[in-house]
Amino acid sequence: MFRSITRSYYRGAAGALLVYDITRRETFDHLASWLEDARQHADSNITIMLIGNKSDLTKKRVVSTEEGEQFAKENGLIFMEVSAKNAENVEDAFIKTAEAIYKKIKHGEIDMLNETHGIKIGYGEPLMGRVPSVFGGSCCT
Repeated sequence: MFRSITRSYYRGAAGALLVYDITRRETFDHLASWLEDARQHADSNITIMLIGNKSDLTKKRVVSTEEGEQFAKENGLIFMEVSAKNAENVEDAFIKTAEAIYKKIKHGEIDMLNETHGIKIGYGEPLMGRVPSVFGGSCCT
């Protein structure tokens, strides 16, 4: 049941966070099936960030940083370790994911005019083929 619900979230997503618990090996061992699920049901251009959570629990660690890095490298994912408890690297994980998505937009890999790619421009002036300035820019003219 849970997996069928999550599949609906993949549709139209520009990015996804794949999270495992560094203190529970089984969460790492299930990454391959979750990644396959995401790739099967999401757009081929989806940006996926692999996150090892609970980096604050170093003494309870059973999944090494190197294992996470290797899985990410083998599967073309971005990788970070975070501590949700201490808020360490949590914001950075979202920022890096957003930056990777933005880079795909700038390189024309994501069509901003096609809302099925998970990015909605919002209200305002029509873009007419231009890429909006998502990061930076000024608030006032």
